[in-house]
Amino acid sequence: MSSGAPLLVKPTELAELKKSGVAILDASWHMPASPRKAKDEFLLKRIPGAQFLDLDEVASPNELGLKHMMPSSRQFADACEYWGIEPDTHVVIYDAVGVFSSPRALFMFRAFGHGKSSILDGGLPRWEVEGYPVETGPPLTAVKKTTYPEPHLDANVIRSYKQVVYNASLNPADPISELVLDARSRGRWLGSDPEPRPGLPSGHIPHSFSLPFNTFLQTNKVPGSDATYTMLLPPQELREKLVGAVGPENAEKILKGERSAVTSCGSGMTAGVLWLGLKLLGASKVGLYDESWTGYAVRESSVIDKGEK
Repeated sequence: MSSGAPLLVKPTELAELKKSGVAILDASWHMPASPRKAKDEFLLKRIPGAQFLDLDEVASPNELGLKHMMPSSRQFADACEYWGIEPDTHVVIYDAVGVFSSPRALFMFRAFGHGKSSILDGGLPRWEVEGYPVETGPPLTAVKKTTYPEPHLDANVIRSYKQVVYNASLNPADPISELVLDARSRGRWLGSDPEPRPGLPSGHIPHSFSLPFNTFLQTNKVPGSDATYTMLLPPQELREKLVGAVGPENAEKILKGERSAVTSCGSGMTAGVLWLGLKLLGASKVGLYDESWTGYAVRESSVIDKGEK
C-alpha cells in the first residue's frame, strides 16, 4: 500500500499539498445528544475541495447495533473509490472541533495500510484562524471515481471483546498482558458519573488506566469570539501526560514497544485521540478496542470495576 506521510500537518503544509494534489476529507462527528449536525455543517462551510466522510456510514454492522465500527475491506475500498482516492493518494483528514473525530478516521486509513494519510492539526477552525479560505454550499467539483484494490486490514491493531476480556483476566504484571488506556472522563471511569447512553453502567475494565482524551489536547481560542478549537499537545507534554496516567515504568515500556497498549473510550471514537498521541510518541504496539465501553458494559457477563485501583 501507500508509503508513509506525517501523522499531523499544519494549515501551511496543507495549503502547499493542495497545489500538487491531495484528497481532503471532513470526518466531523458529534455525540448523538449534540445539536450539531456534521453533514449540515459541512455543506455550510468546509475546506475547498473537501469531501465528507461519514464514520457511521463507512462502517460494518455490529451484533449490538453499535455505530462507526471498522468497515470491511470492501467497504473501505468502495468509499475510497467514491472519493476519487487511489492507493498512492495523500489523504488529509480534518474535523470541525479541531482534534476530535479525525484521529479515528486516520486510524481507519492506517489500519488498512494507507500510510499516506494525515490529519490537519487544529482542523477547520485553525485553517480559518490562519487566514485560509473556505467554501460554502453544495460541492461544485465533481470527483472522478477511481479504482482502489481491496486492502488488507492489519488485525494486530483491532481488539475484540473476547480479547479484552481475556486480557482483563491476566495478572497486570504479566508482560504479555496489554495496558488498556480509557479515554472517557475520569468520573465515568471511576463509576461516579453516569454514562451518556441511558441504562449503561459506568465504571471500567479491570486493570485499565484512566487517561481522558482531552488530556492529550490543548484548547485554543478563536480570536474575536467565544469559540475554541483543539490541537495535539507537543510531544514532551504528551509524554508527561502518559507518565502521569500509567506511571514512568509502564510509559517507558509502551514507548519502547515492550508492552502493548490498547485504547478504549465510550464507543471507539475518541480512543483514536489516544492512539494518535501514542503514535506521535513513537509507540509501535498500539491497538484500539473497537466496541469500547459501550460494547463491554452492555454485556451482562462483563466484570466492571469502580473506584481507584
